[in-house]
Amino acid sequence: MAAGDGDVKLGTLGSGSESSSDGSSESPGSAGAAAEGGGWAAAALALLTGGGEMLLNVALVALVLLGAYRLWVRWGRRGLGAGAGAGEESPAASLPRMKKRDFSLEQLRQYDGSRTPRILLAVNGKVFDVTKGSKFYGPAGPYGIFAGRDASRGLATFCLDKDALKDEYDDLSDLNAVQMESVREWEMQFKEKYDYVGRLLKPGEEPSEYTDEEDTKDHNKQD
Repeated sequence: MAAGDGDVKLGTLGSGSESSSDGSSESPGSAGAAAEGGGWAAAALALLTGGGEMLLNVALVALVLLGAYRLWVRWGRRGLGAGAGAGEESPAASLPRMKKRDFSLEQLRQYDGSRTPRILLAVNGKVFDVTKGSKFYGPAGPYGIFAGRDASRGLATFCLDKDALKDEYDDLSDLNAVQMESVREWEMQFKEKYDYVGRLLKPGEEPSEYTDEEDTKDHNKQD
C-alpha cells in the first residue's frame, strides 16, 4: 500500500526507514507530514461540509418565511379591515345591520364610502356590505376603486384600474373558464367575511321583496 493513503505500515523500532508493500522506503518524518496533511484536508472537508449544510438550512428557513409572507399578503390582509386600530371605533360598529334588499347599479354607487359611511360592492351578482373592511375598501384604501361598484371583472383579472369597471351591467360573458372560477372563489370568500345584503339587478329586473323573517334568517346563517 502506498504511503499517505491512510493505512501506513510501521517498520521495526529503531530502523531509520519504513518499507511499503511495493518495496519503496519512506522516512518517518515524511510519513508524519503526509498524515498531518491528510488530517488538515479531512478537517477542511468537514468544515466545508458543515458550512454547506448550514447554508442549506438558512436557505430553507428563508424560503419558508417568504412563503408565509406571501400567504399573509394574499389572504391575511383582505380581512384586516374588520380590526382597525385598538381603541378606535370602526364605521361598521356605529351602523345598524343593513336590511336585505336588491340594488341597481345606480343604487349601488351611492354606497362608495364617500357619501355615506356604509360601503357596498358586488361580486358575481351578489351585493356585500364591506363597511368593516373600510380600511381597504374605503376611499383611501388600496381596493377603494371597487366601493359602490361591481368588482367581479377586476377581481377575476387581478386589475385595479378603472378599465375593470363598467358603467353598464356587466354580464361577464367574455371571461374565460379560469376567470369565472376565480369570480366564484371571490364570491365565496366575501360570503365568509362580510354580510350578504342582496342581489345586483340586471337591466329591467324587478327587485325581490324580502320579509323580516327572511332577512333575520340570512343574517343568522352568516353569524
